[in-house]
Amino acid sequence: MNEIRGDEIRGKAEGTATVPLSVLDLVTVGQGRTATQALRTSVDIAQLAERRGFHRYWVAEHHSMPGVASSSPAVILAHLAAHTERIRLGSGGVMLPNHAPLVIAEQFGTLEAMAPGRIDLGLGRAPGTDGATAAALRRTDRLSEGADDFPQQLAELTRFLDDDFPDGHPYARIHAVPGPVQATAEGGVQSPARPPVWLLGSSGFSARLAGVLGLPFAFAHHFSAQNTIPALDLYRESFRPSEVLDAPYALIGVSALAADDEREARRQVLSGALSMVRLRTGRPGLVPTPEEAEAYAFSPMEREFVDGWLTNIVHGTPDEVRTGLDDLAKRTGADELMITANAHGGEARLRSYELIADAYGLPTVTA
Repeated sequence: MNEIRGDEIRGKAEGTATVPLSVLDLVTVGQGRTATQALRTSVDIAQLAERRGFHRYWVAEHHSMPGVASSSPAVILAHLAAHTERIRLGSGGVMLPNHAPLVIAEQFGTLEAMAPGRIDLGLGRAPGTDGATAAALRRTDRLSEGADDFPQQLAELTRFLDDDFPDGHPYARIHAVPGPVQATAEGGVQSPARPPVWLLGSSGFSARLAGVLGLPFAFAHHFSAQNTIPALDLYRESFRPSEVLDAPYALIGVSALAADDEREARRQVLSGALSMVRLRTGRPGLVPTPEEAEAYAFSPMEREFVDGWLTNIVHGTPDEVRTGLDDLAKRTGADELMITANAHGGEARLRSYELIADAYGLPTVTA
């Protein structure tokens, strides 16, 4: 196995935060906004996160959703790497069954060469979209195969990352470049480091697999809150020390939005809730404005969904959000909180991360 240091996985809590704080970005696109503007906002947020001491910044893979412009995490991460200097960057995650393992190894080997020691490779086994889009991505309608073969795909990807297929393996003479093979070539000076692999999940499958393999684990609390504690318990119970980790390390994705007053926070998160209503009812679109969300006539069934959805979003004033995040960290025992802010405009998202940083007294890091 190539070199992975524990400090590349474990974060450090800053300010008064009890656990490290990080950012998850879906590159959301609001009505009246363009994907270009959304991607510029991602750069602004990544630079703010770096400046204020957030530990890492991950981008999620989603497809065929007009309001989410993060279909190509590796491309976005390369762009963010060019506009940041210190913060860890990664995928939260790349959906492994959608891609050939060699392609992912090449992409993230390239990212590691661009930003040495700053890249995380988070992997999921869900498609990140609907079944028809997944079939188009994978060029097959046998979607269950990808999920069922996830452990084998993961093993293949890890072999490519480490360049250690055994003699006689069909892929023994195939190398992911940039990668470790360059260190063994004549005159090679390639670093032995490579991106650490994380497993992502919203149920127990990846939790158990991450534990058995001794890998760090990221749980999607922001859309599967009812499964958070069972999955984290399963991860910790299944954990076996490895060359990567000597003890479990789990982060959870959390929807959180802070504003200068409670009403404004409620307005902002309601637009995200309406966007989810439309997505869940087969009408995905751009993220609506707060004004449209406030004026929208929710049906009783939609209102029930929205009320349940909003209970899992930590929102309000900065002090209220800090209290909610602290309570969540204590209740789940998460080692790190990864905050995602789903709102119509980039200004509200930027303001939220700034307010949360202030609430925790996060330092302003200078070059």
